[in-house]
Amino acid sequence: MSATEIEQRWKLFERWGPYGLLGFSVLVSVATAELLMSTAERYVAGALVIVAIALQIWWGRASRTRQEPCAASTVYYAVRWALAFTLSWLNPFFAFYAATGYWGSERLLRGRWLWIGLFATAVIMAGSQSGGLPPNNLTQWLVFFGLLAANASLVLLMQHLTTKEEERTRAQASTILELERTNTALQQALDENAALHAQLLVQAREAGVADERRRLAAEIHDTIAQGLTGIIAQLQVVANAPDLPTARTHLDRASALARHSLGEARRSVQNLAPVALEHDGLPQALKKTVAEWAERTCVRAEFTTTGTPEHLHEEVSATLLRITQEALSNASRHAHAGRLGVTLSFMGNEVVLDVRDDGRGFDPLTLPSRNGHGGFGLDGMRARAERIAGSMTVESEPGHGTAVSARVPLVRHER
Repeated sequence: MSATEIEQRWKLFERWGPYGLLGFSVLVSVATAELLMSTAERYVAGALVIVAIALQIWWGRASRTRQEPCAASTVYYAVRWALAFTLSWLNPFFAFYAATGYWGSERLLRGRWLWIGLFATAVIMAGSQSGGLPPNNLTQWLVFFGLLAANASLVLLMQHLTTKEEERTRAQASTILELERTNTALQQALDENAALHAQLLVQAREAGVADERRRLAAEIHDTIAQGLTGIIAQLQVVANAPDLPTARTHLDRASALARHSLGEARRSVQNLAPVALEHDGLPQALKKTVAEWAERTCVRAEFTTTGTPEHLHEEVSATLLRITQEALSNASRHAHAGRLGVTLSFMGNEVVLDVRDDGRGFDPLTLPSRNGHGGFGLDGMRARAERIAGSMTVESEPGHGTAVSARVPLVRHER
């Protein structure tokens, strides 16, 4: 049974219980009237019963708009007690009606009046249990006071325990309310954090576009443009060659430069957009990228995934793929490695990418940045990670290989 159902049943008893107890008291009193009441006392009791019913009708209407103890509820309790006391004086069996003073007293009285009301009700109950009021002799008086002490102690103890329980219940309700407020604030913070993540990823995507433009410009300047310049220079020599062997030599050089420039152009186009992510998740895309790089460079390379793979946000996947591609490009150009390993680790709220090789290594403190070309390489990889609230570390030593580790937040794909 729920707390709401219990509350509703108590309200029902507080409204109709006095009628039932009064009716039962009247039946028992009528059955014993010949023995315990005179004719005059019967008429007085009948009148008081009518007054008690009228009092209950009035309170049933007045209490509909009152939930807490007030002056009217105190007057109602006092008048009901006076009626019960008088009726029990006329016939001890009206104590059944007087018992209504025990139930719902905390809704009618407050402060010290609650304790006074309970004690006054215990007086009626003790008088009824001792044979009726007033006691006729010393023995009945002693019995009355003994029963009064027992009734009062028991009732006051129960009320004390009830008060403590209500205080505990109120404290629990206050704690629950505070927890709900805290949960609401936490949910708001989580929503704000999600919004900041989304904004961060949008900014990263915009910055990534600009970086790709600068990278492509640097790629064209360093490779294709220089290759085309060399081809033009060789063709100019061919045009002015004094003999056929000299012309053929320079034509062969121009053809080699053209093939090299074509290869660089294809590589630049391949790295221009994360095509590998169009149909595969990040683990599959990295596996294919590492395999293609190993086949192209004839370097033994392995890819490993640890943890439970997650469907990452496309910007996170693109960032880690770009870092991997840049790390592989650096390894093929500078490391002269015989073996390379790429590990993608899903670690709770983070994703960690590790690229390690056994190449010739370098001193990270003495490595110059690529001024004039947008700072690509290690600086560019670090900037990519930091753009999505991540970080990157590089460990290397001349002759002992290089280890690149990128750590970024695990942001799941928005479905």
